[in-house]
Amino acid sequence: MKKLKNIFISLSLLFFLSFETAYSDNIKIGTEGAYPPWNAKDSAGNLVGFEIDLAKELCKIAKYECTIVEQDWDGMIPALVMRKFDVIMAGMSITEERLKAINFSQGYADEVASFAVMKGSSLENIETPETLSLSKKSAIVKKTLKTLSEALDGKTIGVQTGTIFQNFLESGDVGNVKVKVYKTQDEVNLDLASGRIDASLAAAVAHADYAEKSKKPVTLIGPILSGGIFGNGVGIGTRKANNSEIGKRDAKILKDFNNAINKARQKGVISKLAIKHFGFDASM
Repeated sequence: MKKLKNIFISLSLLFFLSFETAYSDNIKIGTEGAYPPWNAKDSAGNLVGFEIDLAKELCKIAKYECTIVEQDWDGMIPALVMRKFDVIMAGMSITEERLKAINFSQGYADEVASFAVMKGSSLENIETPETLSLSKKSAIVKKTLKTLSEALDGKTIGVQTGTIFQNFLESGDVGNVKVKVYKTQDEVNLDLASGRIDASLAAAVAHADYAEKSKKPVTLIGPILSGGIFGNGVGIGTRKANNSEIGKRDAKILKDFNNAINKARQKGVISKLAIKHFGFDASM
């Protein structure tokens, strides 16, 4: 009987410790580590980039002990829902489709998109406006999409799987293109440089970062795209909250990070980090 009592006490203690760990101020942040300059790894294998630096700053402000973990992009949202980590910071744009599965903080940075080709491509001299917001289907938007559709007709465009860029190409807005999907943007870049695809569609800063670091003659074409299917900026992904104790913790994490983003913005922290990693102020 005494032995059973001791086992019961031990099990109760383990449950208590697990409960305390689950509801402590220690949280895990999921990132891809393969989408520079948002998030990447250096030559030593350390996670680096705009979001890595920003995550550390936000955790200080929110008074959280944070651990940043890697997760493949195509499993990012499922891993969050399954509680492999507590939040996502991975260059993830806030879209209506994703909001059906998870919550988002307010946006902390803009992620404008652009097509890229290798210098000398027949696509290099497409004449379009410098920027194009898809928030409203204006005459300029319709005309520009028509120009892109004619230029890209039958071309093979590389994109990272499960991204807003893939969604845009498959929406039909740019007509009859062949969409080739890849697990990572690095793989897209390699096939672009080797001529296995005609163009790439990704964040403009991702193309610029690759061009700078690889010294390859990558050039942006067409307009800088934003709005509409490209979402409302990049934010922190969190789980949908509910009335359970765990759900209340998720709601608190979201509230704390929203407050931290506000404070970081007011202090100029986000602007400073954006300029450091992107070369311009992409803060929202």
